[in-house]
Amino acid sequence: MFDINYDRDQIIAWETDHESGTYGKQPIVLVRGEGAHIWDMNGTEYIDCIGGHGASNMGHAHPAVVKAVTEQAQRLFLAPNGFYNDVRAHLLAELVRVAPPGLERAFLCNSGTEAVEAALKFARLTTQRTKVISTMRGFHGRTMGALGTTWRKEYRKPFEPLLSDVSFVPYNKLERMEKAIDDETSAVIVEVVQGEGGVNPGTADYLLGVEALCQERGAMFIVDEVQTGFGRTGKLFASEHHGLRPDLMTVAKSIAGGIPMGATLIGERVGKIPGHVHGSTFGGSPLACAAALATIRTMEEDHLPERAAKLGARLVEGFRSIEAPVVREVRGLGLMVGIELRSRSGAYIAALAAQGVLVLPAGSTVLRFLPPLVIEEDDIETVIEKVGMVLAG
Repeated sequence: MFDINYDRDQIIAWETDHESGTYGKQPIVLVRGEGAHIWDMNGTEYIDCIGGHGASNMGHAHPAVVKAVTEQAQRLFLAPNGFYNDVRAHLLAELVRVAPPGLERAFLCNSGTEAVEAALKFARLTTQRTKVISTMRGFHGRTMGALGTTWRKEYRKPFEPLLSDVSFVPYNKLERMEKAIDDETSAVIVEVVQGEGGVNPGTADYLLGVEALCQERGAMFIVDEVQTGFGRTGKLFASEHHGLRPDLMTVAKSIAGGIPMGATLIGERVGKIPGHVHGSTFGGSPLACAAALATIRTMEEDHLPERAAKLGARLVEGFRSIEAPVVREVRGLGLMVGIELRSRSGAYIAALAAQGVLVLPAGSTVLRFLPPLVIEEDDIETVIEKVGMVLAG
């Protein structure tokens, strides 16, 4: 353990002075976590409803992940993808086993935006087309390719020109998608639930309709499950709610219990990917693969997706019972819940932190809740109580 004996102001000053400046930060120095609880350096305890932006579905320091990483770290950190590896092979087999039907292979990487980059390249390679259709309020990452499919102009504008031939159509409007997809479309990329776009669930008719249009017109159907995957919405993958069969599915965040990892799952309509067109030095490292295997095993044995469905329903029910004029709508799926407000969310986020509850924004007016799936029922009730108190003023 590192012996760090610096005070809070020194730590904040170092990050402020020497970090890139890309992140807005709350004045809290986090140092330890366990389950759905997290502590700052002064010992203040919080219920974590940020959950590493959805990357901590297993909670903090889950014993199964800690054990898997510790044991693997004593064997082998990194095995180049030019060689076979026992842990990586096992994980690939497990990913295909638990994935929606038709997904037969996977490209392993390190993050969600990398998974999206790979999916876009694989779609172009397979179709030999260039047009991509994304959705308004969709978020798919901030590297140059993925950024081209991310809707918010403030993310895209400083870096234009980005990918050419990307168009954005309204979410949950199948008739608009039908008009947009043509014989030059390489791919359509959608989220089952828009996360940063405001916690907006897609309807079954819409999502299945987009899938059918892609199959009919020769485009690849890319489903972005970076935030919704691995139990978050009450199923292991949100696609399962509607029986979707994507051609390409991107996953990351909680795939490895908080260890950085991503994957692009590949369906039968996607051709074989030649070795020279894509790659990753750290993708599929034995360390991350061991963590992912422990995550999948624990999610199945402890029924964490089912737990997310039950506790998420209670969270939505509790939030809908709050009588506060500032609340416009409560929506979500599983433990992915948003409260849309009639005003900006920043002051309420700060007030909740002061009450010991950490939450995220989703856009400027939505409070987003992504607690670990291991959160206790008593903590759910405390969150409902604290949110009601803060929103009621």
